[in-house]
Amino acid sequence: MSHIDLNCDMGESFGRYTLGLDDQVMPHITSANIACGFHAGDPRVMSRTVDLAYKNQVSIGAHPGLPDLLGFGRRRLECSPEEIRQDVLYQIGALQAFARDQGTKLTHVKPHGALYHMVLESGATAKAVAEAVAAFEPGLVLVTLAGPKGDPAADMAQKLGLTVAREAFPDRGYTPEGTLVPRNSEGALIQDPQTVAARALSIARDQQVQDLSGRMVSVQADTLCLHGDSQQAVELAFAIRSWLENNDVVLRPLRRV
Repeated sequence: MSHIDLNCDMGESFGRYTLGLDDQVMPHITSANIACGFHAGDPRVMSRTVDLAYKNQVSIGAHPGLPDLLGFGRRRLECSPEEIRQDVLYQIGALQAFARDQGTKLTHVKPHGALYHMVLESGATAKAVAEAVAAFEPGLVLVTLAGPKGDPAADMAQKLGLTVAREAFPDRGYTPEGTLVPRNSEGALIQDPQTVAARALSIARDQQVQDLSGRMVSVQADTLCLHGDSQQAVELAFAIRSWLENNDVVLRPLRRV
């Protein structure tokens, strides 16, 4: 029987500003990546989101980003590898404090936004992030992109003794090479819930997904990412979970080693 994790970025509100549908989406997922205050989130939001995940038996992961509240962590900043290592270590520690307060522990780390892409493109950045995770807790799982673009980062993490979870995106278009279609290109985003759910099932059960040409391309993934900041997030979460469970795919959260 096939199994896979369903993750979602959570806790990305800040102060009086609310982003995402965390309360409605959380019951449908198995792992939550919680913002740690650099790109979004604050102590109140972090505490509340950890509590929400714990009550829904959802695995709790840190979602560290670049120090860019104004740009939501989606802008690249000139940071040295050591600065990135320190910033990621700081953010993991901050979230772990709230997890400990709840009587639980973190299971994984998934970089956010620009940092996520910098990890894929720079060996120095990938090493800095992996070193931060390993320094904090070698048993934490590091999430990176499934496919050829994510392989170097995964290899780097594994050399440091980390377990890696490869992530796929059922609501994103894929090229024949198995990489994501750039967001500004036609076919990059897929919005129909049933289509997204069918693609999620194909990835989870068959380790493949239809690319832009209509052919099937291999995608070896341990976790599926659901974007929780859209108005369709709840409908997508329900559709994906229903399709998977109705086709004998077990939803299993990420777990620390």
